[in-house]
Amino acid sequence: MKIFVPMDSAAKALGAEAVVAALRAAAPDAEIVRTGSRGMIWLEPLVEVEIDGVRHGFGPAEPSDAVGIVDGTSDKALGPVADLDWMRRQTRLTFARVGVIDPLSLADFEVHGGLAGLRRALGMTGQEIVDEVKASGLRGRGGAGFPTGIKWQTVHDTEAPKKYIICNADEGDSGTFADRMIMEGDPFTLIEGMAIAGIGVGATRGYVYLRSEYPDAIAVMCRAVELAREAGILGTDVLGSGQAFDMEIRKGAGAYVCGEETSLLNSLEGKRGVVRAKPPLPALEGFLGRPTIVNNVISLATVPVIFEKGAQNYAEFGLGRSRGTVTLQVAGNVARGGLFETAFGVTLGEVVIDLGGGTASGRPVKAVQVGGPLGAYMPVSKFDTPIGYEEFDRQGGLIGHAGMTVFDDTTDMLGMARFAMEFCAIESCGKCTPCRIGAVRGVETIDRIAEGDAAALPLLTDLCETMKDGSLCALGSFTPYPVLSAVTHFPDDFARLKEAAE
Repeated sequence: MKIFVPMDSAAKALGAEAVVAALRAAAPDAEIVRTGSRGMIWLEPLVEVEIDGVRHGFGPAEPSDAVGIVDGTSDKALGPVADLDWMRRQTRLTFARVGVIDPLSLADFEVHGGLAGLRRALGMTGQEIVDEVKASGLRGRGGAGFPTGIKWQTVHDTEAPKKYIICNADEGDSGTFADRMIMEGDPFTLIEGMAIAGIGVGATRGYVYLRSEYPDAIAVMCRAVELAREAGILGTDVLGSGQAFDMEIRKGAGAYVCGEETSLLNSLEGKRGVVRAKPPLPALEGFLGRPTIVNNVISLATVPVIFEKGAQNYAEFGLGRSRGTVTLQVAGNVARGGLFETAFGVTLGEVVIDLGGGTASGRPVKAVQVGGPLGAYMPVSKFDTPIGYEEFDRQGGLIGHAGMTVFDDTTDMLGMARFAMEFCAIESCGKCTPCRIGAVRGVETIDRIAEGDAAALPLLTDLCETMKDGSLCALGSFTPYPVLSAVTHFPDDFARLKEAAE
């Protein structure tokens, strides 16, 4: 008997280790393979049993279910996992192996297409590699949506004795977990993507800046780097090509602002994590003053499938200028939360109502915040908006890291606007005045609105415009998105509190 159980952090938090212990006791001769999560968090711990070559799911499993799972009498049986609605409707490219393979088995990785992209890239020139990324239409999945190939081209064209590839794994947005899931469930794909990037632009060294709050991801990534180095995937002679690329894992210290690329670079250099003024761009003068690619985990982890299947194949998915797939992370007050990878173009309503099943509380959905704590609150009236960078921008929102946090009709949107300003005030690095002072004034102004001061509302709007236009980085300039969207789409929450105060 072959049994698969996730070692993903979410599964562990929901009791996976106790379930594994019970399964070992119930079936001591069974082979238990630890995998990443399939992304259906409401079914975790999800146990899969291979029956006639097909993996059948059982979940959410508890230790008391172990005997029934082993002898086939469990009432938690879900049928073939690949046939479940959540899985069947996805287009899994970046996450194709997550939940399927043993994350630390290079043999499993290669059987499922791993290293095919790197081997192809090793037969190309640096410019051909950059051109392939450009042709794919891949844009930064960390939030900004900047064309990845343009960033790579800049580093490729810049002469320097040393260049670097930096993976931004400081996933600090609330309701986001895609980076963690890929690192814990398929770490070699990130390593492969970084190696392709390095060979493409002439960088021989890479770093993964990984947040300290992810101990499991840190452990898996560190071990994966060791195994990759032993197998010749990393080092002075990558897969016998004569080309060099090596990398290491660096642990962050927990500052949200270090998710911003220049603040991250300062932290990586051992300095205080504060934002740098731009120019110069990191692509010209980044880590240690050298040309540096700074890409998000999902961006780099997507590169191997682009080279494995071809840029045109990847570019065929999506809509408009948003090509490929987006890794949606559905969280908050939602019935079915988890990770869903699909082509750009699915509507917000399809994700929240159809896939997510509406709220966990059973009450009507009031708002969905897309893009983390700095994302706009989208009302139900905007649920027909297709998920795409330009499409969201036209609606006053942003996709960011594609995290979605659902709220029901009991949510106080004035309180949520206040939380956004308070969050910014706490997490600001203090480098620029609009963010450092503006966020504090924002909290005070929203408190005045709550007390019934009608004159404070236009003041809040002016303050948001100043923060948006004057802040050095996205922390200060994006904080107005949740605040202004709350004011615009939910005016009754502000007016009702004002009337109550009167």
